[in-house]
Amino acid sequence: MTTSSLRQLLIICVLICCFQRSSASPQVDALTERIRNRIEAAGYPPLIEIQGELIYASQALPAFYEQRGFAPAWSDGTKPLPRVQTLINAIHEGLREALSPNDYHITQIRSINELFKDQKNLPKQDRFRLLVDLELLCTDAFLVYGSHLLAGRVNPETIDAEWQANRRDADIGKVLSKALADQEIGTALRNLLPEQTGYWRLRQALTDYRDIRYKGGWPAIPEGPKLQPGMTDQRVSILIQRLQITGDLQDIEADSNFTYDSRIENAVKAFQKRHGLEPIGYVGPQTLAALNVPARDRIRQIEINLERWRWLPQDLGKKHIIVNIADFRLFVVEEDSSILEMRVVVGRDYRRTPVFSDKMTYLVFCPYWNVPPGITINDVLPAIKKDPGYLASKNIRVFKGWDVNTVEIDPYTVDWSKVSGKNLQYRFRQDPGATNSLGHVKFMFPNKFKVYLHDTPAKELFEKQDRAFSSGCIRIEKPLELTDYLLAKSPGWNRAKINAVIAKNVEQTVTLPEIIPIHILYWTAWTGDSGIVNFRKDVYSRDTKLYHALTEAPPEIEEIMGN
Repeated sequence: MTTSSLRQLLIICVLICCFQRSSASPQVDALTERIRNRIEAAGYPPLIEIQGELIYASQALPAFYEQRGFAPAWSDGTKPLPRVQTLINAIHEGLREALSPNDYHITQIRSINELFKDQKNLPKQDRFRLLVDLELLCTDAFLVYGSHLLAGRVNPETIDAEWQANRRDADIGKVLSKALADQEIGTALRNLLPEQTGYWRLRQALTDYRDIRYKGGWPAIPEGPKLQPGMTDQRVSILIQRLQITGDLQDIEADSNFTYDSRIENAVKAFQKRHGLEPIGYVGPQTLAALNVPARDRIRQIEINLERWRWLPQDLGKKHIIVNIADFRLFVVEEDSSILEMRVVVGRDYRRTPVFSDKMTYLVFCPYWNVPPGITINDVLPAIKKDPGYLASKNIRVFKGWDVNTVEIDPYTVDWSKVSGKNLQYRFRQDPGATNSLGHVKFMFPNKFKVYLHDTPAKELFEKQDRAFSSGCIRIEKPLELTDYLLAKSPGWNRAKINAVIAKNVEQTVTLPEIIPIHILYWTAWTGDSGIVNFRKDVYSRDTKLYHALTEAPPEIEEIMGN
């Protein structure tokens, strides 16, 4: 480009800027300066309080206005634009997402917007101040509400060290800028919601259960002898009402029916299944307790689990594995449909299985088990001290040190009474075989928690209703069926070959033909394909922590803005 051409280009740019500046009204110019002064006077990051409301997007909000030269986004310099009402309507929709509009300045925004509808009673000297207030409140509301729709109101890692979120991210400031340019405030916010079908099913369940509560909830069934088929009891009438309200039972008159017949038995079984109880068909103490949980508490469970959906990645994978810790079950999912299910054993309460997403890349046949230090100290050492033959009975070898080339030692040469966690110099490794704690195969998705799926010789544990017995890793009921699925596209692998490899009792690693995402989750409420809501016990008391976090003041939005 020649010097003359460059000069001409600069002149054109200056003229465009001048035209744009001159095209803005004096009121817009004045409001722009007031917005800039208000933000700059608040320091960095700004501490701004408006009508008792703090501005939470303390980094994203200044950045947004700096990028637009502090020009107003929500008014024309004299009055609010119609998009303010659109924002108000969109924030009200937050109720459907289990988010409170009161967290997003809704009262203050509405109040200022209403004041400008009758400007005759609005002193001129107050207009600019109120428009600046409205600007900052609306922008903060969009940024914070948008971030909560996108990634959740709470960062799970701040309340639970065993929870690693893979939350979606976006530059919410850019989302707002585009929404303003396209005149699509409501659409832009709705587009930030999770796309997964499971979220939308649970969202509908929230509406349904709120409607149940609005109509009075359900009756509590009095204590008494267990209710079972063939008996007559006045409480049966109350049981019928209770089951009808949640759709477990239909087409039975409750007023004069006191006999526990087969229809009621089947309805009780359906209720028990969706609450993770053994479907025995009669109402004992556990079932009675579940029946009498108030509608308010079930609504709270749904709200908590909607928040958890917002912590998940945008794409779970066309094929993926889900382990629901609270349900003690594993699901292999393709295109939103479960094609393989099995029971699992998860960590004890004091050795909790963590929550995270990762990618399964390989499996190991006939694995050795290198006993983790925690299990060594808490389980193995006490067992050796109690029974010197423990190691031999479990096919566990002892090595001095953790180096790859360390030498195996005879355990009978060690005075175990003097060994503790403080002076532990030994590594324990269990040989492959029938007694190996990992069974015949383990499934690997390397992660910071050192958690994986594996077979187990303790098959009897899968018959238990509550299955929190492991040390954190996940034992699965059908390891060979899962192996079949994972190796189906790997040439030469079939069940016969799998059995032959296992029979050798020699450790062998096999890379999967395709990487498959795996999501270790903790859902205490979800809705299946049929639309029926399932509830589970809060086995790790994680619901309680999250509920308290959700009811606190909104946190400052985090670095999910692309900064």
